[in-house]
Amino acid sequence: ARSGGAPPAAAAVRGRRARVRSGESEGLPRCLPLSSPLSFLPSSLSPSPIRLLPGPAESVCAIPYARTLVLLTWIPALVIGFSKFSDSFLLDQPDFWCREADGQGNWSGTLAPIHANHSGNGSIFPPPGLPTPAGDNASECGCREWHYRIRAGLVQNVVSKWDLVCDSAWKVHIAKFSLLVGLIFGHLITGCIADWVGRRPVLLFSVIFILIFGLTVALSVNVTMFSTLRFFEGFCLAGIVLSLYALRIELCPPGHRFMITMVASFIEMAGQFLMPGLAALCRDWQVLQAVIICPFLLMLFYWVIFPESLRWLMATQQFEASKELILQFTHKNRMSTESDIKGVVPELEKEITRRPKKVCIVKVVGTRNLWKNIVVLCVNSLTGYGIHHCFAKSMMGHEATMAITHNFYADYYTMAGIALASCLAMCPVVGFLGRRGGLLLFMILTALASLLQLGLLNLIGKYSQLPDSGMSDSVKDKFSVAFSIVGMFSSHAVGSLSVFFCAEITPTVIRGGGLGLVLASAGFGRLTAPIMELHNQKGYFLHHVIFACCTLICIICILLLPESKNQNLPENIPDGEHYTRQPLLPHKKGEQPLLLTNSELKDYSGLHDSAAVSDGISENTTANGMKSM
Repeated sequence: ARSGGAPPAAAAVRGRRARVRSGESEGLPRCLPLSSPLSFLPSSLSPSPIRLLPGPAESVCAIPYARTLVLLTWIPALVIGFSKFSDSFLLDQPDFWCREADGQGNWSGTLAPIHANHSGNGSIFPPPGLPTPAGDNASECGCREWHYRIRAGLVQNVVSKWDLVCDSAWKVHIAKFSLLVGLIFGHLITGCIADWVGRRPVLLFSVIFILIFGLTVALSVNVTMFSTLRFFEGFCLAGIVLSLYALRIELCPPGHRFMITMVASFIEMAGQFLMPGLAALCRDWQVLQAVIICPFLLMLFYWVIFPESLRWLMATQQFEASKELILQFTHKNRMSTESDIKGVVPELEKEITRRPKKVCIVKVVGTRNLWKNIVVLCVNSLTGYGIHHCFAKSMMGHEATMAITHNFYADYYTMAGIALASCLAMCPVVGFLGRRGGLLLFMILTALASLLQLGLLNLIGKYSQLPDSGMSDSVKDKFSVAFSIVGMFSSHAVGSLSVFFCAEITPTVIRGGGLGLVLASAGFGRLTAPIMELHNQKGYFLHHVIFACCTLICIICILLLPESKNQNLPENIPDGEHYTRQPLLPHKKGEQPLLLTNSELKDYSGLHDSAAVSDGISENTTANGMKSM
């Protein structure tokens, strides 16, 4: 005991703690370390490397079955894009005017057409050659029958179906609330369910119910029924989005996770770009709604062809289901059961009697670092999507004074083009700077665009009022549009990257709940748009100031996040706690880093354990065997 060697019991304690820190759970067989990325079976078990799923050194396309599964997570993204952007067509405020008694919809000398503006209340613009009517909109709203000119490619939409104009215009914003609120509650609830029963059951039941509620939306008899069913449609859509996102993350190797996720985003944007053409083909809002929902019928076959996440099964210690899935992967990949998985199945059979250990997202409350990381990313997501509407409102407001006034397609494709450019820029930026560095860069751009738009433009406005300043309002408008485009570009990247970042750093056992929180935060950010429209843009400036302050707070908090680029996904809560904060810039050669990684930290836990477990050491002897003086 005095020779400096640690007692056997203390060595065992240290070894056990070292295994826990390295990612091995004491409840799992040692031959199946969860820390290995998507390859739960190490190559040391057999002469030939075992790769049931792609490992860190091989491409995702190297395994045919894994490639097929990733492709199956991409295909529904197109239909999801249709569903997310359907409100722009179903609930677009058309131009409207009072129909004449003869039913032909001719213009009158006293009733001018009312063009829908962003608030949905309308503003008077007389047709060429007709006088501007005197008075307010009260007389126009007294009309019993309206004639509509829908700008979104449809002959009839929800607004024209039930005359949701003038005093009933607020019902349009409530209908927009319904889908977003359904998405928020759906992300929160289905995320927790996905951690408890699995990703596959959540996906199947969400598909079944979105078919029921989505097709029933097309049969709505009034706007109340429409709004209620849209809530449940959004709830089910959230389950599909979340389960596919989690499955995609858990299938990919570390080097390909981001690009495979971005491909899904590009496919979803393709749905956004194709939506105007689809609306023009359908012509009627009920047909459009049915065409959007019917492709989800094909996803019913996913119950047969799409397996449960092997990573989630292993992390929750469901070894019997894991064994069956491993054998299925072996058969799909045409691998030899006897040689390629030698020793793996017997190890799993020894642990089959163990009860599964499932964790709820509320367990992060007792952690030290994990809950902070999730909260920071939720605030980033909320800020990114919330301030995005501020920039969009500012840009569209100034465009209304330019030549492209009231052009629905110009506004729609401008927004879609900025989002596409943002995603294209994210690929090289995140590849070069990493997740944390890319998020920090885009957040700084968002903060600069917001602060310059709030401060510099007001200063320019004051100087433009001076007679000798040489500045005009057009200069201010051009600066405002430029800052708005930069802000929309960077804020979209902030929101998207925050969701992906949270999916990577959240452990597998609670990844559904973590994704649900960050996606729900993004939904709250999007919800600010219909809220501001419902209040006729009152408080818009304060709304922008609050989110601008949030961007400054987020810049500081991002520095506290770990870097997950090329790192294995954490499997359990201790793994998530041990994510280290790497410096933004690499160390110079020979420089000693201030923060050591987990592999560099020395284990001193046995110093206390050895004194407790060793009966042969006297009270005045220290743990290293030296006698105290």
